Amino acid sequence: MALRRAPQEESPATGQPSASRSRAQAREDAVAEPDELLRRKQERIDELHRLEPGRTALLVIDMQRGFLDPGAALEVPPGRGIIPNLQRLIQACRGSGVPVVFTEFVYASAVPCLRGDPFGPEHLPARPGEPTGFGRPSSNCLIAPVAGCGPNSAEVVPELAPRPDELVVRAHTYDKFLGTPLDLALRSRDVRYLIVTGILTDVCVTCTLLSAANRDYRVTAVTDGVATLWPEVQEACFTIWQRKFVRLRTTEAVLAELDGLAGGR
Repeated sequence: MALRRAPQEESPATGQPSASRSRAQAREDAVAEPDELLRRKQERIDELHRLEPGRTALLVIDMQRGFLDPGAALEVPPGRGIIPNLQRLIQACRGSGVPVVFTEFVYASAVPCLRGDPFGPEHLPARPGEPTGFGRPSSNCLIAPVAGCGPNSAEVVPELAPRPDELVVRAHTYDKFLGTPLDLALRSRDVRYLIVTGILTDVCVTCTLLSAANRDYRVTAVTDGVATLWPEVQEACFTIWQRKFVRLRTTEAVLAELDGLAGGR
């Protein structure tokens, strides 16, 4: 949208534009159109968030059996669809010397936070003889007093299994920085750039991503490497993230950057 210019005020003595009007005009001329300003802003975001060798890590959030196995009380079927992209990213990071960090949401009766009652009743211990499933106590991602098993297990799915030397952060909240060694582990390795993937886009991914951005990490969110149950919610998250918190990239774009990191080693 072009900005309109008001008629110039002339000095009564000289017939030339007045000094005050000239200053106002200069300010107006310096203001670019909104689309151009947004383009410049995005270019600056891209510049500051471009992955750097030796300072980048991949974060794989909550890709657990309790959310991805068929029959899990909190099954997220779209999450299975992003597994191939995460496999490619994990393989590329391992090949480029980029640390891969996994997170697991866990619940324990000894830490009776609100993530269980009332917001996640599925995480509460299953009651003997009573039905389990969505909206019911099901021992989903439970680690104590008795760990959930089978499709409600807190373990990362076998397709993305962490290596013995890779960090797995267990968190009792949606924000994987809160009450965990994640920040210390990353800063100890001088990591400042994060590639974020996982589930749920609108819950644990959002909480962790915002927490990372507020700690001044430079976050790249992989748009086809995160998933939730509702496509419209996913798009809303992308809109919010991009405005103030992260850079958005596809798996292919991130792989191309990682390939560049490997070439520069």
